[in-house]
Amino acid sequence: MSIRKPPLPRLLLKNVSCMRNAQQILRHVNVTLHDGGSLVLTGTNGSGKTTFLRMLAGFNRPSAGEILWNGHDITKSGIFHQYKLQLNWLSFKEAIKNNMSVLDNVQWFEVLEGKQGKSMPALELMGLGKLAKEKAKMLSMGQRKRLQLARLLAIDRPIWLLDEPSVALDDDGVKLLEYIIAEHRKKGGIVIVATHLPIEIEDAAYMRLPPRFPRRMTLVDMLDRRDF
Repeated sequence: MSIRKPPLPRLLLKNVSCMRNAQQILRHVNVTLHDGGSLVLTGTNGSGKTTFLRMLAGFNRPSAGEILWNGHDITKSGIFHQYKLQLNWLSFKEAIKNNMSVLDNVQWFEVLEGKQGKSMPALELMGLGKLAKEKAKMLSMGQRKRLQLARLLAIDRPIWLLDEPSVALDDDGVKLLEYIIAEHRKKGGIVIVATHLPIEIEDAAYMRLPPRFPRRMTLVDMLDRRDF
């Protein structure tokens, strides 16, 4: 009788460390995520939550350890090209064109994906359906965040990297965020959230990053200071 092997984790971080500006940001991080999994990163400002997400997105390279997707190292160029097509990234940089309509701001990204038909349903779900033809510059901060979330839904990639996704959202907006995260996970999607605000995510793994202490100022730092 053959023994079935357990499935490979979709994402696996093995003893990962990360340096930034000659300073240790993350040290010996181990994470395992299967389809439908979720990880919530918490910690004080500057503890490395955004750096963690940027490393998963491939913007920063780990200084030690491995990040594996389907068992393959994402830092390998051939693998990274495939891996990045799995990622949906939400950050403070909105990538919203103010002079385009709300709908066009979602459809433009959808077209880049070679997809169609999900933009308007996504806007309606996020409570922006009646504003679809309005210029994006008319939106409030909370509505702009809802627009970003609508884009996540329209693009529909399996791995979500969300940096402070609830900032600027009202209570109803946070409930919508929690709902779309739950629905994405039901379909096998993975969600990794960096936040300092409470978000209810069922059965999520939590990782609190320790505070980062300032390093000793170097000569390079001194030369970079404008008031030196």
